[in-house]
Amino acid sequence: MKKLVTLLSIVLLASNLLFGQLEDYTIHNNLSYLSKESISNDSLQRLNLVLPTKGDKYPILIWIGGGAWSYVDRKQEMDLAKKFAKNGIAVASIGHRLSPAIWRDSTLNTGIQHPKHIEDVAASVKWLYENADKYGYDRDGFFIGGFSSGAHLSALISLDSTYLKQVGLSHKLFKGIIPVSGAYDIIDYHNVLLNSDRPELAKLHVEAVFGDEKEDFRKASPITYLHNLSVPILLISDNNVYNYSRIFEERVRTTEFRDMQVVYSYHLSHGELWRNLSYDEESIYREIMINFIETNL
Repeated sequence: MKKLVTLLSIVLLASNLLFGQLEDYTIHNNLSYLSKESISNDSLQRLNLVLPTKGDKYPILIWIGGGAWSYVDRKQEMDLAKKFAKNGIAVASIGHRLSPAIWRDSTLNTGIQHPKHIEDVAASVKWLYENADKYGYDRDGFFIGGFSSGAHLSALISLDSTYLKQVGLSHKLFKGIIPVSGAYDIIDYHNVLLNSDRPELAKLHVEAVFGDEKEDFRKASPITYLHNLSVPILLISDNNVYNYSRIFEERVRTTEFRDMQVVYSYHLSHGELWRNLSYDEESIYREIMINFIETNL
């Protein structure tokens, strides 16, 4: 009998792993958010969905990983997604088309420019909105956030109504915005790199992503659209990109909007904050994000 019970346990564990089901969450990998006619890069234009196994109508965090708009990998965000799901929050880890990044890796020499990345994000939001009932999360409990380049995209799609309007949705559908360690003024970002010890990054990085005109940078900057800021925002920054978040915060202070929380992690670098959010069993920053979602439902 003991051998039978052990064998049954192994079979059940294998079944759970095979179908992506674990005790606290269920995983749906590689879901395409575009019609077959609309796909231009099938491996990238997909999302991973992690759902709590308990309850239903739970909120969902639409999460865009970092990677300089050029080497974002939705699979690398799964540890973070699972930890949120264990706390009753669904997470959609979004993949999108990528820009070239020869400054980092000579093989990353092809790709797309803005606004293709954010058009993919908009398509994923539409798919998630339309499939809420199928997967059990709350259509009225949408939050969006991201890390680094994902922070920029999450802020931009929440403030510039253009992209969601193109897919028939309102940018006001989000209950809250959680950009973490991003750049929100691309004009400033370009200027900083021009005057850095690696000025070639202004062209090889920023211009490769956004074009080479100041107007291109302005249109791609979340800070341009602060007049549309109308839902709660949790702005988090590590010590490497403090100045980019500070510009955003100070500009918000000149408006009448006040529903913003600002958290600075002075003791963690860019990579350290991402690892803290993703891997640490105890993360004060992750707890702040979870509390922000629960408070603003």
